Amino acid sequence: MSTRKTPEKQPSNPPVALIAGPTASGKSDLAVRLAQEIEADGRRAVVINCDSAQVYADLGVLSARPTPAEMGGIEHRLFGTWDGAVPCSAADWAAAAKREIAQLHAAAAVPVLCGGTGLYMRTLIDGIAPVPDIDPATRSAVRALSPQDARAALEHEDPEAAARLAPADRSRTTRALEIVRATGHTQRHWQARKTGGIGEEIELHPLILLPEREWLFARCDRRFAEMLERGAQHEVAALLERDLDPALPVMRAIGVPEIAALIKGDLTREEAIAAGQTATRQYAKRQYTWFRNQPPPHWPRQDSADCPARSIFVSLFQSTR
Repeated sequence: MSTRKTPEKQPSNPPVALIAGPTASGKSDLAVRLAQEIEADGRRAVVINCDSAQVYADLGVLSARPTPAEMGGIEHRLFGTWDGAVPCSAADWAAAAKREIAQLHAAAAVPVLCGGTGLYMRTLIDGIAPVPDIDPATRSAVRALSPQDARAALEHEDPEAAARLAPADRSRTTRALEIVRATGHTQRHWQARKTGGIGEEIELHPLILLPEREWLFARCDRRFAEMLERGAQHEVAALLERDLDPALPVMRAIGVPEIAALIKGDLTREEAIAAGQTATRQYAKRQYTWFRNQPPPHWPRQDSADCPARSIFVSLFQSTR
């Protein structure tokens, strides 16, 4: 994401708050408390979802979408907006978020972005690389290569990408090789030409939640077990009844494969819970690493959501007066 510091932006830019971090870190509760503080200060605030699972209508329980009671009287948008049969890409979400943010700014309201999908945030703030569509012939040829051959080809055709990507990262290796072969330019060439980001048009007030890992993992375990008690199995059963493509994001969401195996009799309830908890912890660990290393270093990090929102977002309250 852009490394330009917030204070360098024009003070006339409208504010956007951003609360990011791994799953189960307390983002939703903090976003609601922040929005309530903003409204107590005399301005309207709306929470906008920035989580790739919570966008799907089919995953209310399994994505930990806030309940009406948890929303605390604050309007929430882009939660459950997409049907599971329609994949929501980062570009799709960013386009929808831009519309919501523009509408809220026109009404002098403060958007509060909340979620754990870093790619969504990066696309919204920094824009998207204008890579042309990859022709089917090139895509098929690249994907027919063995992982070893694809890696060797990338090292020859785009050494910078090969140096940046882990040798075992097959999907990103394939993508980088497709791009250079189809367009004649490297992935870095296109990334340097990103367009459509709103980072220069807003006054961003970000916060990254990075709680102590053992606390986070224990919370992940507890929450997954609670999801089964609250109806997650019924959600997955409804998805299975629709016979959706198993490659769709909604079918690969954390917990769906594990609960599907329970429904089909491939796992016992205890095994499904253990598998779902493991998948959730692994996902939280990946998110934790991403949010610790990828956002700009000047973005504040906080180890707990259990603190007064006003004391964290001092500059936001100054800008909304």
